[in-house]
Amino acid sequence: MKNLLKTLCDIPAVSGREDKLREFIINEVKDFAECTVDPSGNLICFKKGKNRAVKKVMVDAHLDEVGIIASFITADGFIKFQTVGGIDTAVMLGRRVVFENGVLGVVSLKPVHMLSADEKKVMPKTDSLYIDIGAKNKEEAEEMVSVGATAVFCSAPQFLGENLLARAIDDRAGVACLIKLLKSEAEYDFYATFTVGEEIGLRGAKTAAYTVSPDAAVILEATTAADLYGVDADKKVCVLGGGPAISFMDRSTLYNKKLFDFANALPVKHQVKEYVSGGNNAGAVHLSKGGVPTITVSLPCRYIHSPSCLANMYDLEDMYKLSAQLITSLCGGKVL
Repeated sequence: MKNLLKTLCDIPAVSGREDKLREFIINEVKDFAECTVDPSGNLICFKKGKNRAVKKVMVDAHLDEVGIIASFITADGFIKFQTVGGIDTAVMLGRRVVFENGVLGVVSLKPVHMLSADEKKVMPKTDSLYIDIGAKNKEEAEEMVSVGATAVFCSAPQFLGENLLARAIDDRAGVACLIKLLKSEAEYDFYATFTVGEEIGLRGAKTAAYTVSPDAAVILEATTAADLYGVDADKKVCVLGGGPAISFMDRSTLYNKKLFDFANALPVKHQVKEYVSGGNNAGAVHLSKGGVPTITVSLPCRYIHSPSCLANMYDLEDMYKLSAQLITSLCGGKVL
């Protein structure tokens, strides 16, 4: 599964531009599940199991990643931009990016020797940055990049021992796990949704959950691991190598306690996410229609939403094992 994740992380899929990744997934799973694409761009798959499910279960992973979108071209041929999703300005400075059509650029700002003393003391704001694509003027730049074009960081995936260093582990980890679940033999029928737009506000998961109308849902995600030098123990969130993290609460969801307790008791290596922060597709899914009991299983990831996310591949395997057991139990009516 680690090589699948490596491949997935190299496919650009900024929010609203998930087409290439969706087509890759369809080719991977079309022989193992029924696939449809809804008007929002979500890929909804039905996996036939050995038995009919007692409870209809939806397992979700989001397709999109954070990125950059061109918003203005200056007279000098530089590209002003906005971020798509939450990206810290610090991780963008000096980074190479590649646009959808293959045009390369570098995120730039005023040279350090031209900064005032006060400017040197503060982190520059995103709106002071620009992308240099090597164009001589606006006309040349417009031939290379148009307003509305998206870009991702140039960041070739590579392994650091048992860890993968790559862009977009959020949420290609969930996508990789869900692909393996679809390609594996299932005890019960279940639905898999690969949804769009999570990084810009949970848009796809809301419509997918309405379509599937599940009795319960499992969200497969990546989450911040702050097990770093200088971080207090109560703010580390989760740690690499500790197994997948299950959530009791985040900024968009207070998770179903019965589901949380059941997942926490499963005999697969895992950890509890020990800091309340962030949010994910559970925020939309658990409020769909009359309400859906929901649980999130996440891969711990350092440096999330950056060009160099870092995650442990043993944690990924345990994420798959935990999810598989959880889905079987939910579908079989053993939890709710």
